[in-house]
Amino acid sequence: MNTPLVLIPGLLCDEYMWSPQAEALSAARDVFILDLSEHESIPAMARAALHEAPARFALAGHSFGGRIAMEICAQAPGRITHLALLDTAAHPTAPHEYEARRALVTLAREHGMRALVEPWLMPMLHESRRREDALVRPLIAMLERSTPERFSRQQEALLARPDARPGLATIACPTLVACGREDAWSPVAQHEDMAAVIPGATLAVIEVCGHMSTVERPAEITALLHKLLLR
Repeated sequence: MNTPLVLIPGLLCDEYMWSPQAEALSAARDVFILDLSEHESIPAMARAALHEAPARFALAGHSFGGRIAMEICAQAPGRITHLALLDTAAHPTAPHEYEARRALVTLAREHGMRALVEPWLMPMLHESRRREDALVRPLIAMLERSTPERFSRQQEALLARPDARPGLATIACPTLVACGREDAWSPVAQHEDMAAVIPGATLAVIEVCGHMSTVERPAEITALLHKLLLR
């Protein structure tokens, strides 16, 4: 059996976000999708992931999960054989984030998780696909499986996140940095900056794709991961 693969979902996401890749790649290796949402900080989430993960493993994180993946690398670089950072960023908290993130939490507390569909979920998808039922319906169901309390923990963890930029140059394993061309939440420029610092990193930009690349363009992401794991 090949090196195990650990997958970390993003904000308000669960195993559904990685289901196409897990199904495609599990024939050749053990695949683990970790739920770290009960922990209250990114360093604590990374420690929990390392406790659950095999001794050595390939690692992929999407969005918020990418930030956790970078912290995992910082805590235990020798355990990571390959790294994929998808639709994410390494910079610290910006001043405008506090009000915006907490306003979304308040909306969820006062009106329920479905109230996040238009202001939070839809802008993450490519504009051409926001009314595509086969894509959107499972994402809304995923959103409704979560809770305002979980959302609040994750948002506070993001607001207290460490600056991951200093650690990028120390990443020593084969690394993929990828995002959707039209990812408005984590733009291409952020990924170009990360890829330029990580030694030997491969940068991939997925066309006609927003922030939710693993389900918007599952075949493309799976192919990129497969290629990475062969390095």
